[in-house]
Amino acid sequence: QVQLVESGGGLVQAGGSLRLSCAASGRTFSSYTMGWFRQAPGREREFVAAIGWSIANTYYTDSVKGRFMIYRDNAKNTVYLQMNSLKPEDTAVYYCAARLGPDIATTRRQYADWGQGTQVTVSS
Repeated sequence: QVQLVESGGGLVQAGGSLRLSCAASGRTFSSYTMGWFRQAPGREREFVAAIGWSIANTYYTDSVKGRFMIYRDNAKNTVYLQMNSLKPEDTAVYYCAARLGPDIATTRRQYADWGQGTQVTVSS
């Protein structure tokens, strides 16, 4: 089990950028695939991006491709989500998630550990 704490959310104008961080506890962070999900009011929590053991192994939902980038720093036990060219429809609570193993996963049930979420609000 790993404990996750997100930070970096806030209010930004459309077209702006934010970087979310997710700090993980424990000494085996490199053994986890990490994901970002988001949940807008009245909607289901949806997959945004994931990164496997290799920093080159990443996957994004279509709506954020070319705008968001996920990366990790195993020395700091942290995964990041760089969000550029933000749109009002990106407004949501963003959650970090972890699953043990190297494989990319895109569904909620595949992740065992979750953070508390951080609010991102994009104004038009």
